[in-house]
Amino acid sequence: MTETDVVNFCMLTGNWLELHSNVEHAKSSLYGQRLVQGSLVFSIVNAMIPFDSSVLAAFYGCDKLRFLRPTFINDTLWARTEIIDLKDHDERHGVVTSKLEGINQRDETVLRCEFSLLIRKSRLDRPGEPAKIRAAHDKTQGQSA
Repeated sequence: MTETDVVNFCMLTGNWLELHSNVEHAKSSLYGQRLVQGSLVFSIVNAMIPFDSSVLAAFYGCDKLRFLRPTFINDTLWARTEIIDLKDHDERHGVVTSKLEGINQRDETVLRCEFSLLIRKSRLDRPGEPAKIRAAHDKTQGQSA
């Protein structure tokens, strides 16, 4: 997490709380230095999960989100997930819930939550491919078969 990450997130969100943006103020805070915004930490950590767009339909929700330790500027984060629940949603979708953790370079868990995704029960053939290209590809594949 860099200084640039924090300042850009301040600009993007308007979250200019002194704890994130003011070095002098943060020196007298509980942790003696500026903290990375929790919402930025959450955004970065969940983006580290490898998503398969051929099955992912949507972000479904987040429960029990806790920031267990502070994240500081210059910390390095990584994500760990474990599937903890699978359930049907409707005839075409299910919900996969994972325990998501953000861990820093000191091997401290800084974030934990239950992160749920709406998943297609049938995989898309070629997600994100424009219909014209898909139709042309299908036509070509049919000719060579």
